[in-house]
Amino acid sequence: MIAQAPIYDAFFWTAERLGMARRRRRLLAETSGRVLEIGAGTGLNLDFYPESLDRLVLTEPDPAMVSRLTRRAARRPDAEVVEAGAEALPFEDASFDYVVSTMVLCTVPDPAACVAEIERVLRPGGRLLFIEHVRADRRGLARRQDRLDPVWTKMALGCHCNRPTQALLEDSELTIERLEPAVWYGMPRLIRPLVVGNATS
Repeated sequence: MIAQAPIYDAFFWTAERLGMARRRRRLLAETSGRVLEIGAGTGLNLDFYPESLDRLVLTEPDPAMVSRLTRRAARRPDAEVVEAGAEALPFEDASFDYVVSTMVLCTVPDPAACVAEIERVLRPGGRLLFIEHVRADRRGLARRQDRLDPVWTKMALGCHCNRPTQALLEDSELTIERLEPAVWYGMPRLIRPLVVGNATS
C-alpha cells in the first residue's frame, strides 16, 4: 500500500511487532506447491513461506520496490521476482496452487481486474490467501474513511482506506472458505479494519 520503497519497512515496523508478522506466519504456513504472491512490495512475507515449495513467484509493479524485493529474495534460491502489475499477470491459466495477497487490493487501480486475474491463474481448487484492510463496518469510521480517502490516497500513493474489498471478494467467482475480521494494530485508525482468510477457485 505505501509505495515509497525507502520508507516502506519503517512504516510497517511497529505493526509487524504488534501482531502482523504472526498473522503473516499463520497464513502462509499452509502454502505448498506453486505459489504466486502479488504486490509483494519489499518482501515482508518472504521469511514466512515454507522451504519446501515447488515454485515461489513474487510480482511487484514498482521498480524501486522490485529492487529491494530482489535483494531480499536472493536469500531464497526458489524465489523468482517478476516486475508486473496484478491486473495483467504474465502467466498461463491455472499456473498456481496458491495466490497470496496482503494489503494489495486497496492500492491496485482496478481491483476487479486483479481478482479476475487471480481467478485465471489459480488451478481448479487452488486457493487465494489474503490479509486486506477494508471499509469499516462501524458507520462512524466508514464515514470518516469516505471523507478522508482523497487525502489518504495522495499521502499513501494510491492506497484507498475505504475500498470495499470484502464485498469485492464475496461477489467474485471465488468461493470464500474463511473470512475473519481483525484489527491492524500499530497503524492509523483509517486502515485498522482487516479481513483475513482464504478462498478457492
